[in-house]
Amino acid sequence: MPAVTVENPLTLPRVTAPADAVARPVLAVTTAPSGFEGEGFPVRRAFAGINYRHLDPFIMMDQMGEVEYAPGEPKGTPWHPHRGFETVTYIIDGIFDHQDSNGGGGTITDGDTQWMTAGSGLLHIEAPPEHLVMSGGLFHGLQLWVNLPARDKMMAPRYQDIRGGSVQLLSTPDGGALLRVIAGELDGHAGPGITHTPITMVHATLAPGAELTLPWREDFNGLAYVLAGRGSVGTERRPVHMGQTAVFGAGSSLTVRADEKQDSHTPDLEVVLLGGQPIREPMAHYGPFVMNTKEELMQAFEDFQKGRLGTVPAVHGMTASGPQD
Repeated sequence: MPAVTVENPLTLPRVTAPADAVARPVLAVTTAPSGFEGEGFPVRRAFAGINYRHLDPFIMMDQMGEVEYAPGEPKGTPWHPHRGFETVTYIIDGIFDHQDSNGGGGTITDGDTQWMTAGSGLLHIEAPPEHLVMSGGLFHGLQLWVNLPARDKMMAPRYQDIRGGSVQLLSTPDGGALLRVIAGELDGHAGPGITHTPITMVHATLAPGAELTLPWREDFNGLAYVLAGRGSVGTERRPVHMGQTAVFGAGSSLTVRADEKQDSHTPDLEVVLLGGQPIREPMAHYGPFVMNTKEELMQAFEDFQKGRLGTVPAVHGMTASGPQD
């Protein structure tokens, strides 16, 4: 799990919560069920079973892999529509090609992020490049869905190509944790992702026995998802392990700690920390559309069926025909 790393975290700016910060309690720890997405790549549904009031503005998150594909096995998703939210695809290991009907797209690999604002709507495809299909190899990543407020749901689509080398790297006072700020801000250090809904997204790697206590905006929610390893969350040290999500309550700091002993194949605790300003608006969600009302949802389906969300570009052996009625 290389993503983006440094040899000596002590060379990085260091962050910690102030002494008077109010520790966020852990409200719940849930375990993600496993399933399959697209053409059959394995995922863990990180937010399954969590009440939406604790997730808002986040809608869902899938951990894709970690999987070692044999030659001919790598899979992606076929062309599909989106409207009303943003997709954030973070590749930790492996490589993925992205393309949308609005002209956005590109290739993302170790530590890169593709941030697509679907807005008023587009068609989208994600697939491994041909050479990876032929050779097989390791694949591991995340896809996060971030809601848009009603005023932005029909904005023009936008695409951000965030290279791993542009993320803000930070550490803790003792150098025991490496923090990659992908979006938002942490203790005054901003990540490169531009968001419509205020959020913070951090990938943290904690060495065995390391602890981090970070300042966290009081108007944000707080979530921690374990990508790999085992440890504990909160000052009460509630145990967590790979595939589990911790939901934090109110406060101005959050704490994560890595166990002294990790699994042999996982040297460190790998955690994604998420926080966002809740939108607190009605949500109508079905499949690839996230709107505010049932009527808007029905309109999105009609627009897709009538080809108003764009047409499939004639590349990669695909036809230029759009969705059929």
